[in-house]
Amino acid sequence: MATRTRSGRRGSSRARPPRRRSGAARGDRSDLGARVVTAIPAIAVALFLVIEGGAVFALGLFVLGCVCMHELFAMYQRAHPVRLAGYLALAGLLAGALYGSRYQVLLAAVCSLPVLFLLTLLQRTPSLGGLLVTLLGIYWIGFALAHAVLLRQLPHGLGIVIDVLVGTFLGDTGAYLGGRLFGRYQDWLPTSHALVLGVAVALAAPLGDLFESFVKREAGVKDSGSLFGAHGGALDRLDAVLFTAVVGYYVWAAYVH
Repeated sequence: MATRTRSGRRGSSRARPPRRRSGAARGDRSDLGARVVTAIPAIAVALFLVIEGGAVFALGLFVLGCVCMHELFAMYQRAHPVRLAGYLALAGLLAGALYGSRYQVLLAAVCSLPVLFLLTLLQRTPSLGGLLVTLLGIYWIGFALAHAVLLRQLPHGLGIVIDVLVGTFLGDTGAYLGGRLFGRYQDWLPTSHALVLGVAVALAAPLGDLFESFVKREAGVKDSGSLFGAHGGALDRLDAVLFTAVVGYYVWAAYVH
């Protein structure tokens, strides 16, 4: 059906579809570009640390772990967490993993509790809430990064750490597929081992995501920080890795020991 306009021309009565906003598309592209620009140097640094291994790897994880703990403690600042105790415990856990074994890691974790308690008493406003938030950081972040160091030091640890990271960020059985796609450099990794590792990582990764989402929801924040720009904070990027590093270690340790 046609209608007559004021100028006398005949036009369709159907409403014309609204023009697509090009700004939204440009915004999506710019956001994607920002993510890529942020991700590339982060991946390069991660690969450097993993390939170097040893003290360089442990030191890099210490810096990253301190950032993660800082974000966690900032989210729950109202509880007055004991930051110094968290950083000292992280250093002890990583040193135990680097120069010792699981026994020394466990010893560092046990020693961290009385140290945390004493430093809590020295706080201006000591509280059980602050102690518990700090303990969460020690066992959630510190334990996970210590297991990453332990995993790197196992036989073929370099390849397995890369597999765990690939599997974490690709999902599903990415650890298995990733190992096969990277130039088939892992002839030492049987298919059955790769499949078990991939499944374990695929199951642990979403649990890590859900755990951090729960922590952020309780704190009433959207992102843990802004270290990685559009990617959010360090905890936002490593939430799954903090679970898969532990699972990956025990799966691979069961095969090589």
